[in-house]
Amino acid sequence: MASIESTQNRDVANIALGRWPIFWRGLRRFSRRSPLGLIAIAIILFLILMAIVGPFVAPYDPLELGAAEKFSNPGWGENLLGGDNFGRDVLSRILHGAWRSLVVGVIASVAGTLVGGILGLVSAYYGGRTDAIMQRFVDILMAFPVIILALALLTALDRSMNTLIVAIAVPFIPYGARVVRASTLVLKETQYVEAARAIGASDIRVILRHIAPGCFAPYIVVATGLVGVAIITESALGFLGLGIPPPTPTWGEMLSNALTNLLFAPYLAVTPGVFITLAVFSFSVLGDSLRDVLDPRLRGRT
Repeated sequence: MASIESTQNRDVANIALGRWPIFWRGLRRFSRRSPLGLIAIAIILFLILMAIVGPFVAPYDPLELGAAEKFSNPGWGENLLGGDNFGRDVLSRILHGAWRSLVVGVIASVAGTLVGGILGLVSAYYGGRTDAIMQRFVDILMAFPVIILALALLTALDRSMNTLIVAIAVPFIPYGARVVRASTLVLKETQYVEAARAIGASDIRVILRHIAPGCFAPYIVVATGLVGVAIITESALGFLGLGIPPPTPTWGEMLSNALTNLLFAPYLAVTPGVFITLAVFSFSVLGDSLRDVLDPRLRGRT
């Protein structure tokens, strides 16, 4: 009995180890096709590591007054990135704000496009009146700019991290719906889907087993690309004073706080601005790179 269990464990380990060469080959192929995409992945991994480890390695409490001298310039002393107008350490606030900005951006993008993708999948598969009703709802959402709809939702809801995610996710529903709907309209006419229907497969089985996997590639491309839009939307809402309530640190709130002190301490705006730019750039480039790799119409292009 023990020998059988050890053999099974060894087989599982061999299967797991056997997947590593496939992973590295795929990564090398991706890097050859899109060097910028590889750079974007490196930046994203750095930002994720900073968001996870940052709160534990931050030199001060981000809310501690007097941790630095007011408007102290960046330097190699106790406050690497200087202090703000309340004497709070800028580096500590950047590190603590990283995970909030990234979490809001990633969850809002994934949630909004996922809900939209489900709507688009059901809408295109059933067609007819179902498609007409769902697409009119999508058209209504698409008529509003992202920032305007997010502002309207935030004014109607309490200000918190959860409501901020909802307010940013709702405007992303049409993007996921349109992309997945277009893919579903093509896939539902394929022969293997018609064959599944002919042998009596239920609608749920056809959708989940035969159509949804074919929509994954375009969905992951649009979801990844919208993470950057979500981060910059969160930053814009924080800049307008409608993000996560202060003094909780976020990159957008730090930009808003720096506006009134721009002439005295421009570095207060530069520091969070650089990290917002890096995050938006990396996710946007990654989305474009994934599109170039996963879209069969673009695979033959250099």
